[in-house]
Amino acid sequence: MENLLSLFEYRFFQNALLAAILTSLLAAMIGTYIVSRKIVFISGGITHASFGGIGMAYYFGINPFLGAVVFAISTALGIEWIATKGKVREDSAIAILWSLGMALGIIFVFLTPGYTPNLMSFLFGSILSVGTADLWILSGVLILTIVFFILFFRPIVYTAFDPEFSKTRGLPVALVRNIMAILIALAIVLSIRTMGIILVLSLFTIPQNTAFLFSGNFKPIIFGSAIFGVTGSLIGLLVASWLNIPGGAAIIFVLTLQFFLIKGIKLLASQKK
Repeated sequence: MENLLSLFEYRFFQNALLAAILTSLLAAMIGTYIVSRKIVFISGGITHASFGGIGMAYYFGINPFLGAVVFAISTALGIEWIATKGKVREDSAIAILWSLGMALGIIFVFLTPGYTPNLMSFLFGSILSVGTADLWILSGVLILTIVFFILFFRPIVYTAFDPEFSKTRGLPVALVRNIMAILIALAIVLSIRTMGIILVLSLFTIPQNTAFLFSGNFKPIIFGSAIFGVTGSLIGLLVASWLNIPGGAAIIFVLTLQFFLIKGIKLLASQKK
């Protein structure tokens, strides 16, 4: 126990914990919107499509996360455009751009001359190597998202559940969806730093579905998923340090275990009534 508590004295663990908390709070808002709109796989689509930006950034010798951000935002806006203007189903648009991004990423990584970059940190995350600059960027995007949700909460909820009705009420559905698409892209790319491409999808869906077990309303789901996300992240980091396993994977495992435990308890409670 003392060894685990002593981890809080180390700067790398403090940074990892702060990153986990900030990411969980960001995912609570963005993930609730994603789950409410029933576009869960948009997070997987944007995440995997951003790999194209990572591959191209390596090829042209620029910061891979900058490439991921540009590609992720382009993909998110592309999904919205294809789904609305291109008359293609949203899941089909996600699949198309998901495949395109992964293909481009593989091609450009293969074409990169010299040493092939180690992509493990992008695929599985590296939360224990998060630096101060990453925390400032995460904080900035989190504050931006909080402000947008406070100012436009009703339009966000209306466009998430019933965009056609929102149009009849004169709400700027297209504008809200495009801004949300950009925020989704930023949140997902920043989460790649902590969770990796493979695991990001879980962070934006599991805590939200756990919170959904207690309430079906938008606002309580945000607060509930924030609580479950933060507690799951803290326990996951401690488990990862104790067992010497990857932090991102441990966090997702704890979040999943959390969901099944609560689901099981609620099922048992309902059977006893």
